Amino acid sequence: MQIFLIALFNLNNMQNKYLLKCIPLHVFLWATFIPFFASAQGGSTAQISLNDLSAFKSPSANWSIAGSVMADFVKPNTITKKDGSGILVSIPGKGKNEDIFTNMEHGDIDLSVDFMMPKESNSGIYLQGRYEIQLLDSWGKQALTSGDLGAVYERWDESRPAGQFGFDGVAPRINVSRAPGLWQNIRILFQAPKFDASGKKIANARVVKIILNGVVIIENAELQAPTRGSAFANEAATGPLRLQGDHGAVAFKNFKYNTTVNSSQVDGSRNVWDENDKPVTVDVKGEPVVFRSFVDIPGKRVTHSVSVGLLHNISFGYDLENGAIYNIWKGAFLDASPMWLSRGDGNANPIGSVIHLNDKPALASIHSDTQAWPDTLATGVYRAKGYELDEAGLPTFKYIFDGISINDKTTSDDGKMLTRKISVDGPAPKDLFTRVADAHDITDLGNGLFSIDDFTYYVQFEKSDKPVLRASAKGKELLLPIKNTDKGTSVQYSLIW
Repeated sequence: MQIFLIALFNLNNMQNKYLLKCIPLHVFLWATFIPFFASAQGGSTAQISLNDLSAFKSPSANWSIAGSVMADFVKPNTITKKDGSGILVSIPGKGKNEDIFTNMEHGDIDLSVDFMMPKESNSGIYLQGRYEIQLLDSWGKQALTSGDLGAVYERWDESRPAGQFGFDGVAPRINVSRAPGLWQNIRILFQAPKFDASGKKIANARVVKIILNGVVIIENAELQAPTRGSAFANEAATGPLRLQGDHGAVAFKNFKYNTTVNSSQVDGSRNVWDENDKPVTVDVKGEPVVFRSFVDIPGKRVTHSVSVGLLHNISFGYDLENGAIYNIWKGAFLDASPMWLSRGDGNANPIGSVIHLNDKPALASIHSDTQAWPDTLATGVYRAKGYELDEAGLPTFKYIFDGISINDKTTSDDGKMLTRKISVDGPAPKDLFTRVADAHDITDLGNGLFSIDDFTYYVQFEKSDKPVLRASAKGKELLLPIKNTDKGTSVQYSLIW
């Protein structure tokens, strides 16, 4: 059943063309953000030390420990590294390239690990050395298979009919993969097969849940037998973690695990809900969705938020009070349950894999290198004028900044990135800037590409732009001057993740 809601708002006496469209709501919440070890469970969290390779059995030459790594965004299968500790790296070479096994052996396990892959790379995590969870550069892919990132890889039997050798794989239900060269996180909740006293198997292995970049992508997958490429022909109660290192370059850090896993942590199969807690979601189907609500972000509530859901499962949050894009995400769109259930509090939350940006003014006049970016603007400097929808349903946000008219539009062609264009009606005043990023760390990678917060996401500028990278209270910030040109007054950049 669909519920249609017309959401209206009144901001600075906006006319009817700024009213929101009808928005379909569905009552099945199928992808939720879950932090590591959010569910209550017993046991303690352990870590695999990456000070050296002593936690692993006889590592081959392709494996090493590094202090920092960079996986190429453009060049296939290329990782570079710097000396240090804390990161496990496989860089296949001309010699013998092998997988690596932990000394630690596990049965049930709740495993979390960060990983980085270059373009077109391929790796995997074998639970007990037998059951592969696929790691692959699946960035932007629309039709997912059991060979994509986060999938349970297929079994293999060449006695089956031609074209059917591979079977029983489980594909992710949604793609929240990030771009090559960015750090990602995968959490795997796994129950080992169970055996009676005689050694007879009495319960199959089971993937209780796989969470990629904070979003549940697989639940309750029963594993009848080891997947293709298992290191062992048999099944057993325990086995080592095995990391694939012969297919492509890959890096890992922050291995954390717990040996307590409860089947009750599966929620996606729940079909019957109490009427008072049935989730209400806002979905994007066929055309963009523009949704007004409160949104809670770290440290504050955005009271004049517009959440924009675009096609291909990519979305952003826009603050009408200051013109900031304050978060971006991939995956499903919004959980509006806090707004519509019970008394409601006006709040809606992104469902997908969220990256928080900053909720500070989008524009400012900066007259010197030492002038800080303002947290707020003086009264009357910024005046929101609503937004207009184009024929495709995409909003252009409009506001007055210090007496000049601004048009602000963000688009996405294929779900891989967001491209933002800020244009000025008429000439821009001197020293007008937009702040593109404010982060603990920003690195210039060349050719207009910057990594933000240790490769959490990228910013891409046009080659003719001259962004300003400078110190900020948080660490570093990236400013882009808005200058008058023969082609008009506008700037454009892309957020890539």
